[in-house]
Amino acid sequence: MGALRFTAILLAVGAFYAFCIAFADVDLWRLWKGLPRLAAWTARAWPPNFEDFSTLLQRAAETIAMASLGTTIGALIAVPLCLFAAANTTPDAVLHVAARGLLNILRGIDSFVFALLFVAAVGLGPFAGVLGIALHSAGSVAKLWSESIETVERGPVEAATMSGAGRLKIITHALLPDVLPALASSMLYIWEFNLRASTVLGIVGAGGIGQELKSSIDLLDFPRVFAILLIVLAMVTFVDQVSAMVRRHLA
Repeated sequence: MGALRFTAILLAVGAFYAFCIAFADVDLWRLWKGLPRLAAWTARAWPPNFEDFSTLLQRAAETIAMASLGTTIGALIAVPLCLFAAANTTPDAVLHVAARGLLNILRGIDSFVFALLFVAAVGLGPFAGVLGIALHSAGSVAKLWSESIETVERGPVEAATMSGAGRLKIITHALLPDVLPALASSMLYIWEFNLRASTVLGIVGAGGIGQELKSSIDLLDFPRVFAILLIVLAMVTFVDQVSAMVRRHLA
């Protein structure tokens, strides 16, 4: 029976991936034929073109600002949401279900899509990117925070409850001290992710270095594309190192 079940699962998984390959139009021969063209473009990208370095740095600063502000605003929105979404802190079952549903909506719509919508509302520029990142981050951060809150040790919370403390005091004095490092670490991970994601928000007109990247690709200016990619790599590496250092300090 076990072997039959394993075979059935294997066939189901194989059928699923065959379905995915068919609908994703995967064609390895087409990839093989396109590799020489990709190699030619890569060769044309050397040496990188840093002629307009000041503009690229300004766009990189916009990208960092978008990711940082968007993550911070998202975290502020996530504070009440995570408390309603966590089963051990929500004051009402209906609020719990509603909060979980809202988190699924915010996480299900990518920051890229949110930014596209906000470009229509506030116009082109980094502000649309900040708003797009903020809404998506609110769902992601609140989801991670609510799960951290639900796994906290019940001892301090129960002791505070038995002493007659109110819900707010229980959260601030018994719950937060235990989960604060995990909450901060989750937010830093989201910040890192948002920095990478925000590099492409310029494609929808949300500013940042992604806008320069799109313009350079449209003009087939491969040396400038290479220069932008090097700046993105340096920027992401720097933020990763800063985030890792902070997490080690919190651990």
